[in-house]
Amino acid sequence: MVIPFRRAERADAPWIRTRLRSAPAAALALALLVAVTACLAAAFPRALERYEDAGLRHSVEQVPHFRSVVTLTAPAPLPNLPPEQREQALRPATVKRDYDSILGTVRRPFVPDPGQSSYGVVTSVNQAVPEPWVPRPSGLPARVALVAQAGLADHARLREGRLPRASGTVTTTTPEVEAAVSAETAKSLHITVGSVLHVPGAGRDALAVRITGLVEPRDREGAYWATDTLMRTPVLMRVAPVDPESPRYWLGALLLPPEAAPALLGTEGRPYRYWRLAPDPDTLRHRDLAALKSALAALVAGPDLQRIRTATDPLTDADTRLDDVLDSYSGLHAGVSPLIAVAAFGSGTVAVVVLALAAGLAADRRRTELALLRARGASLAGLAARLLAETAVVAVPAGALGLAVALWALPGAQALPAVLAALAVTVFASAALPLRGAAAHRLVRVPALRQDVTSVRPSRRRTVAELTLVAVAAGAVVTLRRQGTSGGSGDQLISAAPVLVGVIAALLLVRLYPLPLRGLAGPAGRLRGVVSHLALARAGRGSASAVLPLLALLTALTTASFGGSVLAGIGETRDHSALLAVGADARLESTAVPLPTGLADRVRRVSGVRDVAAVSIAYQAKPDDGRRSVPVVGVDPVGYAELTRRTGLGAFSEGAVKKGRAGSGTGAVLPAVASPSVADAHGSSPFPVTMEDGSTVTVRIVLVRDITPAVPGADFLVVDRAGLGATAAKPTTLLVTGPEADGRALREAAADAVSVRLRADERARYVDSPLQSGVEHLYTAAVAAGAGYAVLALLLSLLRAAPERVALLARLRTMGLTRAQGRRLLVLESLPQAVLAAAGGVLTGWCAIRLLAPGMDLTAVALPSSVAATKQTLLSPDPWSLTVPTLAVVAMTVGIAAVQAWWAGRRGAVRELRAGDAR
Repeated sequence: MVIPFRRAERADAPWIRTRLRSAPAAALALALLVAVTACLAAAFPRALERYEDAGLRHSVEQVPHFRSVVTLTAPAPLPNLPPEQREQALRPATVKRDYDSILGTVRRPFVPDPGQSSYGVVTSVNQAVPEPWVPRPSGLPARVALVAQAGLADHARLREGRLPRASGTVTTTTPEVEAAVSAETAKSLHITVGSVLHVPGAGRDALAVRITGLVEPRDREGAYWATDTLMRTPVLMRVAPVDPESPRYWLGALLLPPEAAPALLGTEGRPYRYWRLAPDPDTLRHRDLAALKSALAALVAGPDLQRIRTATDPLTDADTRLDDVLDSYSGLHAGVSPLIAVAAFGSGTVAVVVLALAAGLAADRRRTELALLRARGASLAGLAARLLAETAVVAVPAGALGLAVALWALPGAQALPAVLAALAVTVFASAALPLRGAAAHRLVRVPALRQDVTSVRPSRRRTVAELTLVAVAAGAVVTLRRQGTSGGSGDQLISAAPVLVGVIAALLLVRLYPLPLRGLAGPAGRLRGVVSHLALARAGRGSASAVLPLLALLTALTTASFGGSVLAGIGETRDHSALLAVGADARLESTAVPLPTGLADRVRRVSGVRDVAAVSIAYQAKPDDGRRSVPVVGVDPVGYAELTRRTGLGAFSEGAVKKGRAGSGTGAVLPAVASPSVADAHGSSPFPVTMEDGSTVTVRIVLVRDITPAVPGADFLVVDRAGLGATAAKPTTLLVTGPEADGRALREAAADAVSVRLRADERARYVDSPLQSGVEHLYTAAVAAGAGYAVLALLLSLLRAAPERVALLARLRTMGLTRAQGRRLLVLESLPQAVLAAAGGVLTGWCAIRLLAPGMDLTAVALPSSVAATKQTLLSPDPWSLTVPTLAVVAMTVGIAAVQAWWAGRRGAVRELRAGDAR
C-alpha cells in the first residue's frame, strides 16, 4: 500500500499564551495592581453614597417629628351647613378616604411611612374641665384637648381597662362618649378608669367623656405619638409663658375613638381634620435630594396641593419644616464636598500615574524585543494590537474581580458609578502599555543604550507641551486664588488644586534640579574617593522620564499634607469648641445651691486630676438698675488666672482682679474683668451689682476679655471671691484640670445633686452626622491609598533603574569597589531625588493649603448644626502633616536603595557582565 505524502503543517505558538508563560510574575503583578485599583475606584463612590444616604436619614431622624412631618389640615364644615353633612365630613370613613387620596397624590421620592403616619380629628381650642378632683396648681381648672386619631389599637398597649368605642351612631348632640388617656396623663391629672370629665358644650349641655382605659405608647418616640406629644405627656402650662410668676394649669389629651369625632362639633373646641405624613427614612436617598425638595414644594404649595384640595376640601392647607431640614443637610454636604473632591482627585491621579509607570516599566524591559519586531516588519498598529491583547487578557478579568469585590463589600448603593470607575481603570490599564510602546517605537531604530538626559534630551515638542501645561496650571491656580472656593466653576479647580500645584512643581523641578547637582559634582571630584563624585554626577544626569514618579510623589505628598491639615483643623476646632462649652477638662456645677462642703478636696484626690479651681457663679446678678442680668463669677485670683493661661480663654494675671488693688475695707470697690458688651454698657467707673442673695458689691472694670472659662456666654464679670458676701462667695462650680481625669470617679464624688460635664464627652458629641464621620473616614482612606500608590510609584521608578544600577555595580566591583562603597553609592545617588521630592512635597502642600484656605470653612465638618460656632474655622498648614510624610519618603528611598545595593552585592558579577548584554 502506498502511503501518500503529506507536508507537515507548522503550528505557530499563540502570542498571548507565549508571553504570559514567559513572564508569569509580571502578569500576576499587573493583575493584582489592576484588581486593587479597580476595587478602590469602584468602592469610593459607593462608600460616599452610603455615607451621604446615612447622613440624610440622620438629619431627618434626629429632629423632632413635628419638624419632619408634613401636616395637612382642613377645618370642619361651616355651621350653616346641614348637621348631617358636617357630621359626615368628620366620620372615619370620610377622613380615611381623604387620607387615601392624599397618599395617591404624593409624588416620589417623598414616601410616607404608613406605620407612623396618622390622621384624625382634633379640637383647636383646649377646653376647661370643671371636675374638682383634677389638680389645680394655681387654682385654675385643667384643660383638655379632644383627639380622635385613627390607629390607637395598633400603636398603644392597654395598661388598664379597655379601649374606647362608640355605641351606635355618634352625632353632634350625643351626650356622652368614651375615651382613653395615657398613663402619664392619668397620673398627673389623677384620672382613673371610670372617671368622667365634662367638656363645655356649644348650645347644648356639656359633653360627658367617660375614661374606659389607660394606655401606653408602643413606640414612644415614633411619629404617631411624638408629633403631638400632648397625646402621651401632659404639660403644666402658664397663662403667660414669658412670666415665670404666671398662674399654671394642667393641659392633657383625651383619646376618643374615630367614630366619636362628630361629637366634637357640639363643643367649643372648633375641631378640624388633619393628615400627618411621616417620611419613611429607609427611602431617603441623597441622589433624590433635588427631586425630594421639588415633591415637597409641590405638596405644600404647588399643583399637588391643588389636587388634594379638589379631593378633600377647598380650604385644606399644608405645612412642613422638612424643607428646612433638607436645606440644613444640603449646607452640610456643600461644606464637606470640596474635601472629598480633593481626596478623590489627588488619590486618583496618583493611581493613574502608577498605572502609567507600570506600563512604562514593562515597555522599557521589552524595549529590545519591540524594536526587533519593528525592524522585522511589524506595523505600528499590529504591534499596539498585540500589546493591547496581551494586556487586556490580564486586566479585564482583574478589573471585573475588583468590581465584584467592591459591589459585594459595599451593598445598598448605585452600581453604575462603580462600574464606570472600574471600567475606566481597566481601559486605562489595558491601553497604557500599547500607547507607550507605540509612542516609543513609532520610528524603526536601534534602542539607545542610555536613557538619561545626556543621551535622550527633551524634544522641542515636549518642551512646548510642558511650558503649555505649566502655563495652564498656573493660570488655573491664579484663577482659583482670585475667585475662591465658593461653588460654581471653582469646584473643579478645588478638586484639581493639589494636582495642579504638583504638575507645576514636578515639571519645574525635573528641569532645574540637575543644574545644582552638576555644579556640586565638580567640587566633590576633588575629595578623596570617587563615591561622592560619581553619585552626584549620576544624580545630575537624571532620567529622561522622571516626571511621572515625581508627579506621583508630589501629588501624594500634597494630598496627604492637605488631608492631615484638614483632619488636624477639625480636631482643633472640636477641642476648642468643647473647651468653650465646658471651660476646663471637667466641670462640676450646682446651679440651685452651693456645692457640698469638702467636694473640692474629694475631686482633687480623683485619679488624673491635676488642679481644681473653685468659683461661684451668680447668673442672675443685676448691675445698676437691675433691668439686665449679668453672670458674676467669684474666683480665687491665683488659681483662676492659672486656668485662663492654661486654657488660653481670656488669660489675665492674678493681680488684675485681686482684692485690694482698688481699695480695701468694707464697701471697697472690686476690680473686675468684663466682657466687651458689659464694658461698653458700664465703662470704667464703679457701679453697684446686686447679687442673687440680695447683697450688693461695687465693682470697677479694669480689664476686658472676649471669653472666660467659667461662663460660656458673651456677658460676664469676674471678681475676687474674697470680696463677696459669705453666701455669694460659696463655690457653685469646680473647673477641673486633667485630660485623663476619671469621669466615673468624678460622678461618684459629685453625687446626684451636682452635674458633671467632661470635655472629652462634649467633644465626642460633636461628631453628629454620619456624613461628617464618613468624610473623615473617606479622606483618611484616600490619603492612605494615595500614600500606598506613592510608595508603589517609588518602587517602580527604582525598579526601572535597577538593571542599569546592578550592572554598574558589577563593573565597578571589577575595578575594586567594595560592597560598602557600592551601598553608599546607591544611597547617595538616590538621596538628591528623595530630598527633591520631600522639599517639593512640603512646598506644594503648603501652597495648596494656602491656596484653598481662604474659602474653605471646616466648621461644617467639625461641628454639628446644633452647635453654634463662635468663629469661622479656616484651614491652616499643620507642621506635622507637612513634615512627617516628606521625611517618610526620604527614609523609604534610602532604605530601598540600601536593600537594592545589598541584593546586588549577593549576586555574582559574571551574570551582569555577560557579552552581548545591552544593559
